[in-house]
Amino acid sequence: MNPESPTPMALAHALLEARHSGERLDADTWADAVRTAADAAAVQAAMAPAFGWRVAGSSSGPGRIPGYWKSGAPRRDAALGHAPLPEDGVWASPSVAGGAPLQLRGIEAEVALRLGRDVTAAMAQALQPGDGLDLVDGVTATIEVVDTRWRQHLKAAPLLLAADGLCHGALVLGPWQDARRLLPRDWSAQVCRLRVGAGPEQVFTGTHPLGDPLWLLAGWLQELVRRYGSVPAGTVVTTGTWNGLAFAQAGDLVVAQLEGIAEASLQL
Repeated sequence: MNPESPTPMALAHALLEARHSGERLDADTWADAVRTAADAAAVQAAMAPAFGWRVAGSSSGPGRIPGYWKSGAPRRDAALGHAPLPEDGVWASPSVAGGAPLQLRGIEAEVALRLGRDVTAAMAQALQPGDGLDLVDGVTATIEVVDTRWRQHLKAAPLLLAADGLCHGALVLGPWQDARRLLPRDWSAQVCRLRVGAGPEQVFTGTHPLGDPLWLLAGWLQELVRRYGSVPAGTVVTTGTWNGLAFAQAGDLVVAQLEGIAEASLQL
């Protein structure tokens, strides 16, 4: 698609079409649509009604607060990124990708957390990084499939990747476990095992980019109350990769295990 006016609204429409068609957009053509972080947020906001979500910035109104999110950063001194995840791409393990238009098939093994209670603005603002486990009732292992709607894939400009849901393709959730199993936990000793297709099992120990997946809860919740006023119980966030980024092929079986937490599997 070649836009006559490369605005955030036009890009939102093009990205929605690309999600359904599987056709990739040219990042060079759309570069002028997203020049600031506010532009990237405007693209996400413009897509919200198509997913049945409330538009960010309104504490009430039509639509629901998105129930699934990705959040994370490459290190603690970097800004956290947050993106809501379309529910039709959130699957329970074991799962089969089926006809989902996935092309890049990047693989990240992650820990997901589920809120056990509603979180108000006051509750969120009182949190410091690393706080919030008492707000969580469930934990599990996940597989995030990284994908983009850009022909240039991950080489597209960072703001375009942010506008495109932080490169999200699909999320597979393992069985939920009681969050109390995280107490106490030495995350520096946490083992992640990943198998992709016929390749050898890969083992990662203490490799979370923030050192502790709970570290981002405060920032994630504070951003959500800024957007919506509060966050409902049952909202889920996936917290960043333990393995960096692996790549799979169509037909591969992917299995991610976070020892002592859970396992998730996806047949591509």
